[in-house]
Amino acid sequence: MPNLHTLTQYLLPKQALTRLAGAGARLEGGALTQWAIRRFIQQYQVNMQEAAEPDPSAYASFNAFFTRALRPGARPLADSDLVCPVDGAVSQLGNIDAGRIFQAKGHDYTATALLAGDGKLAEHFADGQFATIYLSPRDYHRIHMPCDGQLLACAGRLRQMVYVPGDLFSVSPATAAAIPGLFARNERVVCVFDAPWGPWVLVLVGAAIVGSMATVWHGTVNPPRPGHIQRWDYPAHEGADGAQAAAAPTDANRKATENAVFLDRGAEMGRFMLGSTVVMLFPAGAPRLTTAWQPGQSVRMGEPMSQA
Repeated sequence: MPNLHTLTQYLLPKQALTRLAGAGARLEGGALTQWAIRRFIQQYQVNMQEAAEPDPSAYASFNAFFTRALRPGARPLADSDLVCPVDGAVSQLGNIDAGRIFQAKGHDYTATALLAGDGKLAEHFADGQFATIYLSPRDYHRIHMPCDGQLLACAGRLRQMVYVPGDLFSVSPATAAAIPGLFARNERVVCVFDAPWGPWVLVLVGAAIVGSMATVWHGTVNPPRPGHIQRWDYPAHEGADGAQAAAAPTDANRKATENAVFLDRGAEMGRFMLGSTVVMLFPAGAPRLTTAWQPGQSVRMGEPMSQA
């Protein structure tokens, strides 16, 4: 029988609460905003010394505070093929079994469902690997690239972004253990990248009270929430001979040429306006995920995510 927490998740007016929270987070409310920021810092023991701007009074809105940048050097990148893209806690990771992804004891879901019914894309991950990381309210909420974008064929080249409407259940560990197919049911933004070893996917999963999700190449993806799937394609830039260009970005992080987007390993690729979860899918030929991570373990952006 469902417990009270689970029943509450089904009964709450999640869309209305999320719209209300989003409006409040965007509000530049002066003393009220400052009170909310300082109360949040105290409640969740946020380490402001890691922030590029450590003074809470410098943030005009709660969103500006919540998506704050880190000071240079706060998250050094490990010498690893894959690095952790976020601060958070490991929800689950491991092998994808015939296209099925483990969520929690007694629950799994398919890669096809997570990818909005794109069975052709899901085939690439049928026997691949996945990693799911939960971002709690106290965590740093910018998302970074786990792969280096300067490899031949551009491991960090964006192929497609898909907005998928859905529910707004909480994505806390307790909810993940109780709601079947949670990450394939919630609102999400699917980002498909190319690598020498094939396509890989990073999914930003929305949740109750998550006001919006944004990427560096698009800006805010939601709201609005149109109620239907939206797709944006980002074709590779072609050189004079018609071949796909594999040049490295001309600046430190990003290059966009004729709608092509390249991102370096460690570069910011998106952010959550309030906490949520990321799910990554890798094909069988990708670097093997680290065996040092365990469910529930705290991780930080930039640490090794693949085996040496």
